[in-house]
Amino acid sequence: MPTTHPPAEPAIHVAGLEKSYKEVEVLRGVDFDVARGSIFALLGSNGAGKTTVVNILSTLLAADAGAAAVNGWDVAAHAAEVRASISLTGQFAAVDEVLTGRENLLLVARLRHVEGPGSVADALLERFALAEAGARKVSTYSGGMRRRLDIAMSLIGDPPVIFLDEPTTGLDPEARLEVWQAVRELASNGTTVLLTTQYLDEAEQLADRIAILHHGRILVDGTLAELKQLLPPAQVEYVEKQPTLEDVFLALVGGQTAEEHQGKPVGNAHDQTKELR
Repeated sequence: MPTTHPPAEPAIHVAGLEKSYKEVEVLRGVDFDVARGSIFALLGSNGAGKTTVVNILSTLLAADAGAAAVNGWDVAAHAAEVRASISLTGQFAAVDEVLTGRENLLLVARLRHVEGPGSVADALLERFALAEAGARKVSTYSGGMRRRLDIAMSLIGDPPVIFLDEPTTGLDPEARLEVWQAVRELASNGTTVLLTTQYLDEAEQLADRIAILHHGRILVDGTLAELKQLLPPAQVEYVEKQPTLEDVFLALVGGQTAEEHQGKPVGNAHDQTKELR
């Protein structure tokens, strides 16, 4: 079992991280800390270096310079302890389509030598709203269901830190909202989540803190409120708020909006206001 550490110590600590591939500098001195039990979004465009950071933190890749620690363990000196503390979910769901959802969970539980693999699998199916689909082959699952199963598999063994590398890439709007809710539940249960994304709304909806990675450097790191203060104050005007494309799509297919997923009341669109920046 991973060693526990004082709550004040960050779950993830990164200082001066550098990585190059021949003459291409991918990371050029990356620094950030991730508090325990929080959701930290590493936001950047394609090629910014997000996946490289995750690969170094998960011991899949060695840094050229700098230092990094996960759950109190140095990723270079204590790779085995780091791997025992984490789970990594890549850009594409790593599930076996030939097996059922429950069989996928049982397989991972047995590989991790977890006691009572059957009860663990059933509890995770229930937690991620997959209980009714647990006996079906994963080949029949939707994209959102596969991603939820993938995240559920990551939780087997109760790792304190989870890396989610662009978890909603290629998902439809409704499936994205399902994954967002699953990520929120991870943090609410005390799991530390480092999320990489290129979607601005995803970082805005999920993250306690956001770091913007650009050309291998962190441009800014802070809460959403702190980042908004970097721009001049907005001029507020009362205007008629038109429904978004997300509102239209989900109203037609019977899904929930991001606001409804968070339990927020959704009022009449014509009675609401918005800020013009």
